[in-house]
Amino acid sequence: MKQKSPTRRSIAVTTRSALLGTLAASTLCLWHGGAGAAGISNDQALRIYNRVAGIPAPAAKLTQMTAASDPVAAALIATNDPSFYNNTVRNLAAPWTNRAQTVFVPLNDYTATVVGMVRDDVPFNQLLSADLVYVANSSLGLPGYSLGNNDMYQAMDDNNVDLSQGLVSAKQSAVSGLPGAAIAGVLSTRGATSAFFINGTNRAMFRFTMMNHLCSDLQTIMDTTRPPDRIRQDVTRSPGGDSSLFLNNCVGCHSGMDPMAQAFAYYNFDETTMVTSYTPGKVQPKYSINNTNFPQGFVTPDDSWSNRWRSGPNAVLGWSPALQGSGNGANSLGVELASSAAFTSCQVTRVFKYVCLRAPSTPADNSQVTAMIASFQAHNYSLRQVFAESAAFCMGN
Repeated sequence: MKQKSPTRRSIAVTTRSALLGTLAASTLCLWHGGAGAAGISNDQALRIYNRVAGIPAPAAKLTQMTAASDPVAAALIATNDPSFYNNTVRNLAAPWTNRAQTVFVPLNDYTATVVGMVRDDVPFNQLLSADLVYVANSSLGLPGYSLGNNDMYQAMDDNNVDLSQGLVSAKQSAVSGLPGAAIAGVLSTRGATSAFFINGTNRAMFRFTMMNHLCSDLQTIMDTTRPPDRIRQDVTRSPGGDSSLFLNNCVGCHSGMDPMAQAFAYYNFDETTMVTSYTPGKVQPKYSINNTNFPQGFVTPDDSWSNRWRSGPNAVLGWSPALQGSGNGANSLGVELASSAAFTSCQVTRVFKYVCLRAPSTPADNSQVTAMIASFQAHNYSLRQVFAESAAFCMGN
Protein backbone atom coordinates (compact mmCIF):
# COMPACT_ATOMS: atom_id res chain seq x y z
CA MET A 1 0.00 0.00 0.00
CA LYS A 2 1.52 3.31 -1.04
CA GLN A 3 1.51 5.89 1.71
CA LYS A 4 0.42 9.42 1.03
CA SER A 5 2.93 12.21 1.22
CA PRO A 6 3.57 13.85 4.57
CA THR A 7 1.34 16.83 5.32
CA ARG A 8 2.36 20.43 5.28
CA ARG A 9 2.35 20.32 9.09
CA SER A 10 5.19 17.80 9.19
CA ILE A 11 7.10 19.56 6.41
CA ALA A 12 6.87 22.92 8.15
CA VAL A 13 9.52 22.05 10.74
CA THR A 14 12.52 21.34 8.52
CA THR A 15 14.69 23.99 10.06
CA ARG A 16 13.37 24.28 13.60
CA SER A 17 16.39 26.02 15.03
CA ALA A 18 16.37 28.61 12.25
CA LEU A 19 12.64 29.14 12.69
CA LEU A 20 12.95 29.65 16.44
CA GLY A 21 15.82 32.06 15.93
CA THR A 22 13.74 34.08 13.48
CA LEU A 23 10.73 34.07 15.77
CA ALA A 24 12.79 35.14 18.73
CA ALA A 25 14.45 37.93 16.77
CA SER A 26 11.17 39.26 15.43
CA THR A 27 9.12 39.02 18.60
CA LEU A 28 11.76 40.30 21.03
CA CYS A 29 11.54 43.63 19.21
CA LEU A 30 7.95 43.92 20.39
CA TRP A 31 8.28 42.94 24.02
CA HIS A 32 10.42 44.39 26.75
CA GLY A 33 9.98 44.86 30.44
CA GLY A 34 11.06 43.87 33.88
CA ALA A 35 10.72 40.56 35.64
CA GLY A 36 7.37 39.42 36.94
CA ALA A 37 6.56 37.33 40.01
CA ALA A 38 8.27 34.33 38.43
CA GLY A 39 11.49 36.28 38.25
CA ILE A 40 11.47 36.23 34.44
CA SER A 41 11.15 39.04 31.98
CA ASN A 42 8.90 39.23 28.96
CA ASP A 43 11.96 38.51 26.83
CA GLN A 44 12.66 35.32 28.75
CA ALA A 45 9.01 34.29 28.61
CA LEU A 46 9.06 34.80 24.85
CA ARG A 47 12.15 32.64 24.52
CA ILE A 48 10.63 29.89 26.67
CA TYR A 49 7.44 29.90 24.62
CA ASN A 50 9.33 29.76 21.34
CA ARG A 51 11.50 26.89 22.53
CA VAL A 52 8.51 24.89 23.81
CA ALA A 53 5.75 25.63 21.31
CA GLY A 54 7.77 26.83 18.33
CA ILE A 55 5.57 29.88 17.78
CA PRO A 56 5.40 33.45 19.11
CA ALA A 57 3.67 33.74 22.47
CA PRO A 58 0.28 35.46 22.65
CA ALA A 59 0.26 38.50 24.92
CA ALA A 60 -2.13 36.87 27.37
CA LYS A 61 0.20 33.89 27.75
CA LEU A 62 3.15 36.18 28.44
CA THR A 63 1.17 37.82 31.21
CA GLN A 64 0.43 34.42 32.75
CA MET A 65 4.02 33.28 32.44
CA THR A 66 5.61 36.34 34.03
CA ALA A 67 3.09 36.05 36.88
CA ALA A 68 3.83 32.34 37.47
CA SER A 69 5.52 31.17 40.64
CA ASP A 70 8.81 30.19 38.94
CA PRO A 71 10.31 29.72 35.45
CA VAL A 72 9.39 26.03 35.27
CA ALA A 73 5.76 26.84 36.08
CA ALA A 74 5.92 29.46 33.34
CA ALA A 75 7.27 26.89 30.89
CA LEU A 76 4.49 24.47 31.79
CA ILE A 77 2.02 27.14 30.68
CA ALA A 78 3.67 27.05 27.26
CA THR A 79 3.14 23.27 27.06
CA ASN A 80 -0.60 23.92 26.95
CA ASP A 81 -0.27 25.41 23.47
CA PRO A 82 -1.53 22.97 20.80
CA SER A 83 1.64 23.62 18.79
CA PHE A 84 3.66 21.92 21.52
CA TYR A 85 1.92 18.64 20.69
CA ASN A 86 1.25 19.16 16.97
CA ASN A 87 4.80 20.23 16.18
CA THR A 88 7.35 19.91 18.99
CA VAL A 89 6.46 16.52 20.45
CA ARG A 90 5.31 15.07 17.15
CA ASN A 91 8.55 15.95 15.44
CA LEU A 92 10.64 14.72 18.33
CA ALA A 93 9.00 11.30 18.03
CA ALA A 94 8.55 10.94 14.27
CA PRO A 95 12.17 9.91 13.53
CA TRP A 96 11.85 7.03 16.01
CA THR A 97 9.28 5.39 13.73
CA ASN A 98 11.35 4.80 10.60
CA ARG A 99 14.75 3.46 9.55
CA ALA A 100 15.71 6.69 7.80
CA GLN A 101 15.09 8.52 11.10
CA THR A 102 13.40 11.35 9.28
CA VAL A 103 10.64 13.65 10.44
CA PHE A 104 9.05 13.59 6.97
CA VAL A 105 6.61 10.76 7.60
CA PRO A 106 2.83 10.68 8.06
CA LEU A 107 1.37 10.52 11.53
CA ASN A 108 1.13 6.93 12.81
CA ASP A 109 0.16 5.10 15.98
CA TYR A 110 3.72 5.15 17.37
CA THR A 111 4.05 8.93 17.10
CA ALA A 112 0.47 9.53 18.27
CA THR A 113 1.07 7.40 21.35
CA VAL A 114 4.17 9.40 22.27
CA VAL A 115 2.20 12.64 21.85
CA GLY A 116 -0.66 11.34 23.98
CA MET A 117 1.63 10.07 26.73
CA VAL A 118 3.36 13.45 26.99
CA ARG A 119 0.05 15.31 26.99
CA ASP A 120 -1.49 13.11 29.68
CA ASP A 121 1.68 12.78 31.79
CA VAL A 122 1.64 9.00 31.39
CA PRO A 123 4.86 7.66 32.98
CA PHE A 124 7.28 7.62 30.06
CA ASN A 125 9.12 4.57 31.37
CA GLN A 126 6.01 2.62 30.28
CA LEU A 127 6.67 3.56 26.65
CA LEU A 128 8.05 0.13 25.71
CA SER A 129 5.61 -2.03 27.65
CA ALA A 130 2.20 -0.45 28.33
CA ASP A 131 -0.99 -1.89 26.85
CA LEU A 132 -1.72 1.51 25.39
CA VAL A 133 -2.19 3.24 22.06
CA TYR A 134 -3.61 6.65 21.22
CA VAL A 135 -6.31 6.77 18.57
CA ALA A 136 -8.57 9.39 17.04
CA ASN A 137 -11.57 10.46 19.08
CA SER A 138 -14.59 8.61 17.67
CA SER A 139 -16.49 11.90 17.46
CA LEU A 140 -14.23 12.92 14.56
CA GLY A 141 -15.81 10.27 12.32
CA LEU A 142 -12.50 9.00 10.96
CA PRO A 143 -11.61 5.43 9.91
CA GLY A 144 -11.14 3.00 12.76
CA TYR A 145 -7.82 1.74 14.06
CA SER A 146 -6.33 -1.15 12.10
CA LEU A 147 -3.08 -3.08 12.11
CA GLY A 148 -3.58 -3.47 8.37
CA ASN A 149 -3.35 0.19 7.40
CA ASN A 150 -2.55 3.71 8.57
CA ASP A 151 -5.84 5.16 7.36
CA MET A 152 -6.93 6.61 10.73
CA TYR A 153 -3.76 8.61 11.20
CA GLN A 154 -3.52 9.65 7.57
CA ALA A 155 -7.06 10.99 7.88
CA MET A 156 -6.01 12.93 10.97
CA ASP A 157 -3.22 14.49 8.92
CA ASP A 158 -5.49 15.19 5.96
CA ASN A 159 -8.02 16.90 8.22
CA ASN A 160 -5.38 18.78 10.25
CA VAL A 161 -6.71 17.32 13.47
CA ASP A 162 -5.39 19.05 16.58
CA LEU A 163 -3.48 16.31 18.40
CA SER A 164 -3.81 18.13 21.70
CA GLN A 165 -7.57 17.53 21.50
CA GLY A 166 -8.21 14.77 18.95
CA LEU A 167 -6.33 11.87 20.55
CA VAL A 168 -7.77 9.51 23.14
CA SER A 169 -6.12 6.58 24.87
CA ALA A 170 -7.17 2.98 24.26
CA LYS A 171 -6.01 -0.47 25.25
CA GLN A 172 -3.80 -1.60 22.43
CA SER A 173 -4.83 -5.24 22.90
CA ALA A 174 -8.49 -4.27 22.53
CA VAL A 175 -8.21 -2.32 19.28
CA SER A 176 -5.35 -4.12 17.52
CA GLY A 177 -6.50 -7.71 17.78
CA LEU A 178 -3.09 -8.77 19.08
CA PRO A 179 -3.13 -10.99 22.18
CA GLY A 180 -2.11 -9.43 25.46
CA ALA A 181 1.18 -11.32 25.42
CA ALA A 182 2.15 -9.52 22.21
CA ILE A 183 1.67 -6.00 23.51
CA ALA A 184 4.82 -4.02 24.26
CA GLY A 185 3.94 -0.34 24.20
CA VAL A 186 5.11 1.43 21.05
CA LEU A 187 7.17 -1.61 20.05
CA SER A 188 4.00 -3.47 19.03
CA THR A 189 2.33 -0.54 17.25
CA ARG A 190 1.94 -0.71 13.50
CA GLY A 191 4.31 2.20 13.13
CA ALA A 192 7.11 0.23 14.75
CA THR A 193 6.36 -3.22 13.37
CA SER A 194 6.02 -2.02 9.78
CA ALA A 195 9.41 -0.33 10.01
CA PHE A 196 11.42 -2.82 12.05
CA PHE A 197 9.83 -6.28 11.60
CA ILE A 198 9.60 -6.11 7.84
CA ASN A 199 11.76 -8.78 6.13
CA GLY A 200 15.20 -9.06 7.76
CA THR A 201 15.75 -10.98 10.97
CA ASN A 202 13.90 -8.78 13.52
CA ARG A 203 17.24 -7.53 14.82
CA ALA A 204 16.33 -4.08 13.47
CA MET A 205 13.70 -3.68 16.18
CA PHE A 206 16.33 -4.20 18.85
CA ARG A 207 18.92 -1.96 17.23
CA PHE A 208 16.57 0.97 16.60
CA THR A 209 15.06 0.66 20.07
CA MET A 210 18.55 0.97 21.53
CA MET A 211 19.25 3.97 19.31
CA ASN A 212 15.94 5.71 19.89
CA HIS A 213 15.43 5.06 23.58
CA LEU A 214 18.82 4.33 25.12
CA CYS A 215 20.78 6.65 22.79
CA SER A 216 23.23 3.82 22.09
CA ASP A 217 23.93 2.38 18.67
CA LEU A 218 25.51 -1.06 18.57
CA GLN A 219 28.92 0.20 17.49
CA THR A 220 29.20 2.25 20.68
CA ILE A 221 28.37 -0.63 23.02
CA MET A 222 30.25 -3.50 21.40
CA ASP A 223 31.44 -6.07 23.94
CA THR A 224 33.60 -8.94 22.71
CA THR A 225 33.81 -10.50 26.18
CA ARG A 226 30.31 -12.05 26.15
CA PRO A 227 29.92 -15.73 25.17
CA PRO A 228 28.87 -16.34 21.52
CA ASP A 229 26.69 -19.40 22.14
CA ARG A 230 23.36 -17.59 21.43
CA ILE A 231 24.47 -16.09 18.11
CA ARG A 232 22.27 -17.41 15.29
CA GLN A 233 23.28 -19.56 12.35
CA ASP A 234 23.15 -16.73 9.81
CA VAL A 235 26.24 -15.05 11.23
CA THR A 236 29.33 -16.60 9.68
CA ARG A 237 32.16 -17.28 12.09
CA SER A 238 34.79 -16.67 9.41
CA PRO A 239 33.70 -13.65 7.31
CA GLY A 240 35.91 -13.51 4.26
CA GLY A 241 37.69 -16.57 5.57
CA ASP A 242 39.06 -14.65 8.56
CA SER A 243 37.76 -15.82 11.95
CA SER A 244 39.46 -12.89 13.69
CA LEU A 245 36.88 -10.54 12.13
CA PHE A 246 34.14 -12.46 13.88
CA LEU A 247 35.97 -12.61 17.20
CA ASN A 248 36.98 -8.95 17.20
CA ASN A 249 33.94 -7.36 15.57
CA CYS A 250 30.83 -9.44 14.89
CA VAL A 251 30.73 -11.07 18.30
CA GLY A 252 30.82 -7.63 19.94
CA CYS A 253 27.28 -6.85 18.79
CA HIS A 254 25.69 -10.25 18.21
CA SER A 255 26.65 -11.87 21.53
CA GLY A 256 24.50 -9.31 23.35
CA MET A 257 21.95 -8.47 20.67
CA ASP A 258 20.88 -11.95 19.58
CA PRO A 259 19.89 -13.16 23.07
CA MET A 260 17.71 -10.06 23.51
CA ALA A 261 16.30 -9.89 19.97
CA GLN A 262 14.98 -13.39 20.62
CA ALA A 263 12.12 -11.63 22.45
CA PHE A 264 10.67 -10.76 19.01
CA ALA A 265 10.72 -14.34 17.68
CA TYR A 266 6.92 -14.59 17.24
CA TYR A 267 6.43 -11.31 15.31
CA ASN A 268 6.39 -10.54 11.62
CA PHE A 269 5.24 -7.77 9.30
CA ASP A 270 4.10 -9.06 5.92
CA GLU A 271 5.07 -6.68 3.13
CA THR A 272 2.44 -8.17 0.82
CA THR A 273 -0.58 -7.91 3.12
CA MET A 274 0.88 -5.00 5.14
CA VAL A 275 -0.32 -6.69 8.32
CA THR A 276 1.51 -7.30 11.59
CA SER A 277 1.25 -10.87 12.82
CA TYR A 278 2.08 -12.53 16.11
CA THR A 279 1.97 -16.32 16.37
CA PRO A 280 2.29 -17.56 19.96
CA GLY A 281 4.69 -20.47 20.29
CA LYS A 282 5.80 -20.31 16.65
CA VAL A 283 9.22 -18.89 15.85
CA GLN A 284 9.13 -16.93 12.59
CA PRO A 285 11.06 -18.58 9.69
CA LYS A 286 13.22 -15.44 9.43
CA TYR A 287 15.02 -16.56 12.58
CA SER A 288 16.48 -19.42 10.54
CA ILE A 289 17.42 -17.37 7.52
CA ASN A 290 20.79 -18.28 5.97
CA ASN A 291 21.13 -21.15 8.42
CA THR A 292 23.90 -22.74 6.36
CA ASN A 293 26.29 -19.87 7.06
CA PHE A 294 27.17 -21.59 10.33
CA PRO A 295 25.00 -24.68 10.93
CA GLN A 296 26.42 -25.09 14.43
CA GLY A 297 25.03 -21.70 15.43
CA PHE A 298 22.09 -21.10 17.74
CA VAL A 299 18.63 -22.26 16.67
CA THR A 300 15.92 -20.10 18.22
CA PRO A 301 13.39 -22.32 20.07
CA ASP A 302 11.07 -19.68 21.58
CA ASP A 303 10.86 -16.01 22.58
CA SER A 304 12.89 -16.24 25.78
CA TRP A 305 15.54 -13.55 26.11
CA SER A 306 18.52 -12.83 28.31
CA ASN A 307 20.43 -9.61 28.91
CA ARG A 308 24.10 -10.57 28.91
CA TRP A 309 25.12 -6.92 29.01
CA ARG A 310 24.26 -6.75 32.70
CA SER A 311 27.85 -7.87 33.22
CA GLY A 312 30.94 -6.51 31.53
CA PRO A 313 31.43 -3.01 30.13
CA ASN A 314 27.76 -2.46 29.32
CA ALA A 315 26.80 -2.67 32.96
CA VAL A 316 27.42 1.08 32.70
CA LEU A 317 23.97 1.34 31.05
CA GLY A 318 22.56 1.00 34.55
CA TRP A 319 20.32 -2.05 34.48
CA SER A 320 17.75 -2.19 37.26
CA PRO A 321 18.73 -4.52 40.13
CA ALA A 322 15.02 -5.06 40.78
CA LEU A 323 14.69 -7.07 37.56
CA GLN A 324 16.02 -10.50 36.63
CA GLY A 325 17.55 -9.58 33.30
CA SER A 326 15.67 -12.33 31.48
CA GLY A 327 12.15 -13.26 30.47
CA ASN A 328 9.85 -14.10 27.59
CA GLY A 329 8.55 -11.79 24.91
CA ALA A 330 8.82 -8.14 23.96
CA ASN A 331 6.86 -6.79 26.90
CA SER A 332 9.32 -7.94 29.55
CA LEU A 333 12.25 -6.87 27.37
CA GLY A 334 10.64 -3.43 27.08
CA VAL A 335 10.46 -3.22 30.86
CA GLU A 336 14.12 -4.20 31.11
CA LEU A 337 15.23 -1.52 28.65
CA ALA A 338 13.02 1.26 30.00
CA SER A 339 14.09 0.55 33.60
CA SER A 340 17.73 1.27 32.80
CA ALA A 341 19.58 4.44 33.73
CA ALA A 342 20.48 4.79 30.06
CA PHE A 343 16.80 5.05 29.07
CA THR A 344 16.16 7.81 31.58
CA SER A 345 19.31 9.71 30.66
CA CYS A 346 18.54 9.37 26.96
CA GLN A 347 15.09 10.95 27.22
CA VAL A 348 16.31 13.87 29.31
CA THR A 349 19.40 14.56 27.23
CA ARG A 350 17.46 14.40 23.97
CA VAL A 351 14.81 16.85 25.20
CA PHE A 352 17.51 19.20 26.51
CA LYS A 353 19.18 19.18 23.10
CA TYR A 354 15.89 19.64 21.27
CA VAL A 355 14.74 22.57 23.43
CA CYS A 356 18.07 24.30 24.02
CA LEU A 357 19.21 23.75 20.42
CA ARG A 358 22.53 22.32 21.59
CA ALA A 359 23.90 19.22 23.23
CA PRO A 360 24.87 19.63 26.90
CA SER A 361 28.53 20.61 26.83
CA THR A 362 29.38 22.81 29.80
CA PRO A 363 29.61 21.90 33.50
CA ALA A 364 26.42 23.90 34.06
CA ASP A 365 24.66 21.98 31.26
CA ASN A 366 25.76 18.64 32.67
CA SER A 367 24.66 19.59 36.17
CA GLN A 368 21.27 20.60 34.80
CA VAL A 369 20.86 17.30 32.97
CA THR A 370 21.75 15.40 36.14
CA ALA A 371 19.18 17.41 38.09
CA MET A 372 16.54 16.85 35.42
CA ILE A 373 17.14 13.10 35.46
CA ALA A 374 16.33 13.09 39.18
CA SER A 375 13.32 15.34 38.58
CA PHE A 376 12.09 13.14 35.72
CA GLN A 377 11.98 10.20 38.10
CA ALA A 378 10.50 12.26 40.96
CA HIS A 379 7.71 13.51 38.69
CA ASN A 380 6.67 9.97 37.77
CA TYR A 381 8.55 10.08 34.45
CA SER A 382 6.64 13.06 33.06
CA LEU A 383 8.39 14.06 29.84
CA ARG A 384 6.38 17.28 29.75
CA GLN A 385 8.15 18.28 32.95
CA VAL A 386 11.51 17.68 31.26
CA PHE A 387 10.51 20.00 28.40
CA ALA A 388 9.55 22.69 30.91
CA GLU A 389 12.73 22.40 32.93
CA SER A 390 14.89 22.46 29.81
CA ALA A 391 13.16 25.60 28.53
CA ALA A 392 13.50 27.31 31.90
CA PHE A 393 17.21 26.56 32.00
CA CYS A 394 17.76 27.87 28.47
CA MET A 395 15.63 31.01 28.77
CA GLY A 396 18.73 33.24 28.83
CA ASN A 397 19.62 36.21 31.00
